[in-house]
Amino acid sequence: MRLLTTARVTLAAALGTCAVLLSAPPSPAASGAQPRLAAADTINVYPPIQGASTWDRFGEAPASSHHRVFSNWGYLNDWAVDIYQNPGATVVSPFGSKTAAGNPVSVHVVTVTPGCATGDLADGGWRIGLEAVDDATGTVVGRADVMHVDQKPAEIAVGATVGPWTRLGQTGRFRYSSCYQVNGDTGAHIHLEVINKTKYSCYIGHAAGTGLGDETAVGRVGTENSGPQQAC
Repeated sequence: MRLLTTARVTLAAALGTCAVLLSAPPSPAASGAQPRLAAADTINVYPPIQGASTWDRFGEAPASSHHRVFSNWGYLNDWAVDIYQNPGATVVSPFGSKTAAGNPVSVHVVTVTPGCATGDLADGGWRIGLEAVDDATGTVVGRADVMHVDQKPAEIAVGATVGPWTRLGQTGRFRYSSCYQVNGDTGAHIHLEVINKTKYSCYIGHAAGTGLGDETAVGRVGTENSGPQQAC
């Protein structure tokens, strides 16, 4: 396990910058939400599972079209993907510890609730919502919803601050339901959704079945994409 001081440093140089698209998103007037203005400094998004995991293992739900369930700030989240690992793997925050400019990032728990509409944890575990803040500017950059979390510690509660390796719980196998259509341990996964505070975040388009590690970036928040479900 790597030390916190070296964990999840931004990989912007290797990955390149996202295209800056300045066209505005649809008017929020109908939803009553606040306008999504110019974006902040970017933060990389990493797998929410410590150690090895797999991007879209079965190739049935790519990030370009994967269903989005949750909303933040009055908007449906920007993109979603399933990241797989057998039951018992440690679930962590997906946000990097620094922005692209090197500013420290703090992450706070903003949502803790059963993830499925039934409200029964046996149907799909916990939804844990996290908010990433650029500590140098105080800017809220984005949020992530980490869904299908099992064995959540009591201290993971709204208002808690978590680091890159703080244990949020673990991957689990839940009963088959409309919320969790999994037949075996290899189908156990974390459903990850991401959203910018302003403009739109983006995902990094890995091929189905790609193996991921702790330092494999899977997206970014703070980007200025023109709409949801766009690749970086």
